[in-house]
Amino acid sequence: MAKENVCIVYGGKSAEHDVSILTAQNVLNAIDKEQYQVDIIYITNDGDWKKKENIVDSITDIDTLRLSDISAGEISQLLGVGSSGEKYSAVFPLLHGPNGEDGTIQGLFEVLDLPYVGNGVLAASSSMDKLVMKQLFEHRGLPQLPYVSFLRSEYNKYQHNILKLVHDKLEFPVFVKPANLGSSVGISKCNNEAELKQGIEEAFQFDRKLVIEQGIEAREIEVAVLGNDYPETTWPGEVIKDVAFYDYKAKYKDGKIKLDIPADLDEEVQMTLRNMAVEAFKATDCSGLLRADFFVTEDNQIFINETNAMPGFTAYSMYPSLWENMGLSYSDLIKKLIELAKEKHADKQQNKYNID
Repeated sequence: MAKENVCIVYGGKSAEHDVSILTAQNVLNAIDKEQYQVDIIYITNDGDWKKKENIVDSITDIDTLRLSDISAGEISQLLGVGSSGEKYSAVFPLLHGPNGEDGTIQGLFEVLDLPYVGNGVLAASSSMDKLVMKQLFEHRGLPQLPYVSFLRSEYNKYQHNILKLVHDKLEFPVFVKPANLGSSVGISKCNNEAELKQGIEEAFQFDRKLVIEQGIEAREIEVAVLGNDYPETTWPGEVIKDVAFYDYKAKYKDGKIKLDIPADLDEEVQMTLRNMAVEAFKATDCSGLLRADFFVTEDNQIFINETNAMPGFTAYSMYPSLWENMGLSYSDLIKKLIELAKEKHADKQQNKYNID
């Protein structure tokens, strides 16, 4: 049987570039090369595109691959045809952060009419923007902690008033976050006024809009969602930290976290979390995959924190580990996501684009 052509896109012009490289290496090594002929496209930090065709071996260092430059005029052509000369069954974007997880590259795939893994333009962009996400959750009736949001230009002009608003609505500690980044990039835990001002300056280095959220003593619980119109969920997992704040360095460099799967929670709480994860999936019109993150207090109050439309996807990340616990291996999860991409694309082909 002929192999299916798939193309993995990774890297990207984003502060989460290195996370994407790590994810891509894991997926390339795990994907079933007996079933799929795999090409890769690497997007540099400067936004240049490079391609290598027909990856057949395991990769120990993805940076050592020799890739060919792609001109802007060639991008649409090379995305349309695989190394075998046939169209791609699916494109698999393993991009985190802006210019990859925010709906921009999904829009390119839509224009080129390509099947692609994961969320569409609306779901990707609304899941990426923490303020829009919170507003959609509020409309869906999902419980959240108090928060404040404002623009860099507003802060520069009305700093005193904005700081007063934060003090009036929130209590220390608070978390300051860029509205459009993940992997804890640019996030600060602030315990006083001086740290708050410093955290705001840090966050504004990465985005023009930020969100300040109320801190809380709670367990951090995550649920994985998989599917299109009828999504399935996993039993929840818990992030166990050896540090006060689960930042980028703790996540990806120091290894100062562990994942407790499944989480030690009452069954009723676990089912509530799974149901809320589906509601979050539907609130942002997701497809393919989503990780929903929650806070659970000592007395079992539940607050949704955020969702991630392209969660960490190394073999040891929470999302695939949660599915491993459900009996779905990393390799089979990749296959399932490709099948869901094809299903979503086939469903879209039923739409009419002309009026007789």
